[in-house]
Amino acid sequence: MKRLRQYKEFWAVITLGVIALGLQFGLQRANLAQILITAFGLLLALLMLVEMVQTLRSGKFGIDLLAITAVLATLAVGEYWAALIVLLMLTGGDALEDFAARKANSELQELLNNSPQIAHRAGDESWEDVAVGEISVGDRLLVKPGEVMPVDGTLLTGPTSVNESSLTGEARPIDKQVGMTVMSGSLNGEAAVELRADQTADNSQYQNIVRLVKQAEERPAKFVRLADRYAVPFTLLAYVIAGIAWAVSKDPVRFAEVLVVASPCPLILAAPIALISGMSRASRNGIIVKTGTTLEKLAKVKTVAFDKTGTITQGRLVVDRVVPVTALSSDRLLQFAASAEQHSGHVLAQSLVAANQEPLLEASGVNETTAQGVAATIDGQAVRVGKRSFVTENKVEQPDQTAVYVAVAGIYQGYVSFTDRVRPEAQATMGVLRDTGVEHLLMISGDRRAVAEIIAKEVGIDQVHAECLPADKIKVLADLPVEQLPVAMVGDGINDAPSLATADVGIAMGAHGATAASESADAVVLKDDLTRVSVARKIAQDTMRVAKQAVLIGIFICTGLMLIASFGVIPAIVGAVFQEVVDTVTILYALRARVDR
Repeated sequence: MKRLRQYKEFWAVITLGVIALGLQFGLQRANLAQILITAFGLLLALLMLVEMVQTLRSGKFGIDLLAITAVLATLAVGEYWAALIVLLMLTGGDALEDFAARKANSELQELLNNSPQIAHRAGDESWEDVAVGEISVGDRLLVKPGEVMPVDGTLLTGPTSVNESSLTGEARPIDKQVGMTVMSGSLNGEAAVELRADQTADNSQYQNIVRLVKQAEERPAKFVRLADRYAVPFTLLAYVIAGIAWAVSKDPVRFAEVLVVASPCPLILAAPIALISGMSRASRNGIIVKTGTTLEKLAKVKTVAFDKTGTITQGRLVVDRVVPVTALSSDRLLQFAASAEQHSGHVLAQSLVAANQEPLLEASGVNETTAQGVAATIDGQAVRVGKRSFVTENKVEQPDQTAVYVAVAGIYQGYVSFTDRVRPEAQATMGVLRDTGVEHLLMISGDRRAVAEIIAKEVGIDQVHAECLPADKIKVLADLPVEQLPVAMVGDGINDAPSLATADVGIAMGAHGATAASESADAVVLKDDLTRVSVARKIAQDTMRVAKQAVLIGIFICTGLMLIASFGVIPAIVGAVFQEVVDTVTILYALRARVDR
């Protein structure tokens, strides 16, 4: 409604200008043109004054006061054409802001526009088209070539290739085989495929991202408050220069000429447009930033804290060492362990099978005890694989790492240890963060201190807080000294959600992480790549630099024009034209925050 009114005012001013031009230069009735512009100008200035008072009551400074004063002053001294140009700037500035904001916000809006709406579901005899909201977990769906995956699911037919660029920013097609999972919002390739719905539409990855984008659009950028802080001294400076010029020259026209070039648009438009541009750039790089305030804080962050598992590490345990304690070879020990666990769904069982290079042996009489281990008969021998207490009653070596123990024919044979591999990009990410001014890097982990310290040393983190429950993580963040604030927290799991919400900036690794973490965070990394954290930091710093530069450039140019106008060398109508040029330059400069560098 407000946008519609703003466009009506803009077109009303243009219509008024056309009529006034016809009266003055067509019919030679300059007096009628002046009366028309004056009457309309006073009415519009009154409406703007009422709106400005409402703005002041909300606790924000009304920078439009300068423009309103300029309109009234130019009308009072008979410079009605200058007043018309100022009115055109005020009403046209809103239209220009809307255009620039939509341009800067295009990547975010594209996510909303591509949201899946219809799916082909298997019916009794044929496929039926249904709204994605009607899909239930377990439904069999058909996705045709070039269509968007409607929900998160598992491929029942294949192979195919999918494009996940709208989710991760990675445009390279990804090959998918039968049994592999696909994310809603990814674009199917040239082969029709069937999939089983693993999530409803509301719980699927794409709808989670859409919700984050809507939050980003609905929560206004608060950086405009910084512009308000500039606005107070700028307004006072304009009135002082205009007042001195009037007093010295004894000519009230000089007052109007100064205020006409005191353009408020650099303050009204530049900062929010730069922030929206920065959010758009982040989205293009696979990072959803929910508010402009997040960018402002992220640019100032002095400390970054990381969860370990799934954030600094890959979150997938792999076999590290195979340690036999008898004459059994390490290959044979791993073969026994993998053969016993080959039908188990446990994550360690999958890692054992993946690491085994020997043929899997047939296992009979398999009995799996939840959270303990597996007992089976292999080659006529009883094999037990699992926790130490499940495998043997003897005291045996226990490594610091996660391990499974193996007994064959009632004799303890050794253990297989696992490690969570560090992300290959983790060390480089820490280096870039330090280069961008982050002074302190922390690891806050629920893992044992010995393991956490090894990982921290490998990637270059200087402080380690280990064996932390979610409440402990919050306490670590809350106890940071003031000189180490603001702090950003990076995590991926449900247990990280409270600390992400507690930190000044919460960043969720959301490619495979928990919805709770994403929803409690201020920014979400859509790509499974830790370097996106340092990219977000760079984007935030670039955005804030451009925003401040745009505001200051506008202020300095306007101040120079005001000083020149105070000597009476810039007629009011020429000053109004200069004002439009300054507005355009400032807005275009603010859009630079959208460009990757």
